[in-house]
Amino acid sequence: MVFSDTGPLAAGIIPARFASTRFPGKPLAQIRGVSMIERVYRQASACSLLRMVAVATDDARIFDHVEGFGGKVLMTSPHHQSGTDRIAEAVEILETRGEKFEIAVNIQGDEPFIQPEQIADVIRLFRNPEVEIATLVKSITTAGDLFNPNVVKVISASNGRALLFSRSPIPYFRGKAEAQWVNAYPYFKHIGIYAYRTDVLKKIARLPQAPLEVAESLEQLRWLWNGFSIFTGMTDFETVGIDTPEDLLKLTNIA
Repeated sequence: MVFSDTGPLAAGIIPARFASTRFPGKPLAQIRGVSMIERVYRQASACSLLRMVAVATDDARIFDHVEGFGGKVLMTSPHHQSGTDRIAEAVEILETRGEKFEIAVNIQGDEPFIQPEQIADVIRLFRNPEVEIATLVKSITTAGDLFNPNVVKVISASNGRALLFSRSPIPYFRGKAEAQWVNAYPYFKHIGIYAYRTDVLKKIARLPQAPLEVAESLEQLRWLWNGFSIFTGMTDFETVGIDTPEDLLKLTNIA
């Protein structure tokens, strides 16, 4: 695999559903006159290591909207249980059209401020031939994040290979009060961008749920459970996910 800042390396796929329990129609929500999905698309398109960016959706309203702003969009099944499954179908659709990629990047459709540098960082991890799946982590600097179950923690080996993801603080720091943990050990949180070798993506999309995944409600544990390697890279960028309409109201200084 040849890496450069201009070569055809990877496809960025943005899964987008209209139906959402907490925020129906979220991809079409307007942020200063620009839809959330268009903002994500623009950010992803600015990454020089992506040969192509496409939205994968199951909804005609999203499909028409993306076509309307000139974006590439693929219609996928409404029955997928996860964004990973939707991306796997999108890759298959592209391959039937003669568009083949070695890497597929899962770009979250509710992170309108994702940085192109983050996408490039996760793609560059594939310079290591051992990498099957890649993702990013960021240092945890507050006890609030460390003990927040909505902030997913990760432990990686010295070579960057992920050992475990958990909603609990890991590792447990024996012999110290919990208030001291965050300053006593380098804890990391997971940043939810994934990239997969496309042959690996096809395999993991066929896997059944794993007991550890069910317990934590974390899909990546299914992949670890079945022996696939996930390698992590460091980022200094914070992600801003929009989960509810209230989250939109908290946004300030938006261009």
